[in-house]
Amino acid sequence: MELIYYLIDLFLHLDKHLFEVVSNYGFLTHFILFLIIFCETGLVVTPFLPGDSLLFAAGALAHEGSPLNVHFLFVLLSIAAIIGDSINYSIGKIIGTKAYSYNNRFIKKEYLDKTHEFYEKYGGITIILARFVPIVRTFAPFVAGIGKMTYSHFISYNIIGGILWVAIFIYGGYLFGNLPFVKNNFSIVVITIIFISFLPGIIKLVQHKLKK
Repeated sequence: MELIYYLIDLFLHLDKHLFEVVSNYGFLTHFILFLIIFCETGLVVTPFLPGDSLLFAAGALAHEGSPLNVHFLFVLLSIAAIIGDSINYSIGKIIGTKAYSYNNRFIKKEYLDKTHEFYEKYGGITIILARFVPIVRTFAPFVAGIGKMTYSHFISYNIIGGILWVAIFIYGGYLFGNLPFVKNNFSIVVITIIFISFLPGIIKLVQHKLKK
């Protein structure tokens, strides 16, 4: 329960927590962020790590005088996102269908099934679309590996999706994160980002219920 409260506080006050990290570690924060984004995209057991909101907050803190450099962040975190998905794909390819026999609190069969449905509906472009949907983002490359998607096909979507995802949120935070309204209502902005990220899944769930 304490972990849940901590995660909620982390997400809602991400700007303050990240500011503390920047204050303590300065330029090294770039590589801490690299590790978080890599784990969120590359390890199928860490879908709970912040992604969209973390990128936005990092971009917002990369203002003049900050140890963070927005362009270096963009390049570094794009690499983290691309390598992360590639590792995740490789894990899925190695584990294969055995992954479906596991059903713990991190690797749930329902997550794999929902991601597989994404592939059925959107095909290879799922790799790009999934970047913008929490949880699905973590499982999409894993399922691509399980399904033995051709790597040359996968990597092209992976690169495009990783660059787009990081660019939109990093530069979005850089351009709008320091506006007075955003700074004073950062928790609301984070909740809005999370809601919009989950919106496609919510719409799909409602449509499924209506069909029933």
